[in-house]
Amino acid sequence: MINGKSFHLHLRSQVLTQNTRERNCWQVVMAEKVVPAASLAILICDIWDAYPARGPAERVAELAPRIHQLAEAARQRGALIIHAPSSTIDYYAGTPARQRALAAPPVDPPPPVDHPTPPLPFDSPLATCSDTGETMTHQVLPGVRPEDVFPWTRQHEAIRIDPERDAITDSGQEVYNLMHERGIRHLAITGVHTNACVLGRSFGIKQMVRWGVAVMLVRDLTDALYNPAMPPYVSHDEGTHLVVGYIEKFWCPTITSDDLVKG
Repeated sequence: MINGKSFHLHLRSQVLTQNTRERNCWQVVMAEKVVPAASLAILICDIWDAYPARGPAERVAELAPRIHQLAEAARQRGALIIHAPSSTIDYYAGTPARQRALAAPPVDPPPPVDHPTPPLPFDSPLATCSDTGETMTHQVLPGVRPEDVFPWTRQHEAIRIDPERDAITDSGQEVYNLMHERGIRHLAITGVHTNACVLGRSFGIKQMVRWGVAVMLVRDLTDALYNPAMPPYVSHDEGTHLVVGYIEKFWCPTITSDDLVKG
């Protein structure tokens, strides 16, 4: 919930421990933290206007209005909203929000921390994805037209971009510049897809963890790229839960949108 001009966050992580029978198990650990609104940025990852498959398109159509509600509420409290619709940034050339990201003075991030990268619970079913440490590269499969794989042109229209306060970028360096300029120490990421771009973009969870940023995932406003006909043969929702659990175990804590939106 929102407390004055601060956010009262309920951070969920998982730690490997032993139960009463001395067997390994994962235990959920909750922590509470009050973060001043001016010290928080919310990044909206790859909520595009179009997707190559019906399932992701339908789920994003449901997520986008809720992400818009989150952005409106958090912005009113003083948080910075960063829109990151990757590979569509030229669409926003010359806009105040894009210029705001470009105008932030460059600053060198700290040397990246060496962080282990355990394998994900499953692979992406629609594209071959590789975490380069800087960006997530999607390789077009043989016989597939690039325009069918990459049909997006802009961010989903349901999410308003405030020209007076928001920023637009798909660069981790520019995100870091914005945060440093404003003294922002915490970054909450929402958007898609949890097992691909949310983790692997240059502004994604992995890079921010390696730079020492206090990053967190908004776990109820994200979606995984998963086909239930592929291993581990669970429902789509369960597939997303598996990736959220992976992040809580190995990368960063998660919160819910209730921590950022009243009600």
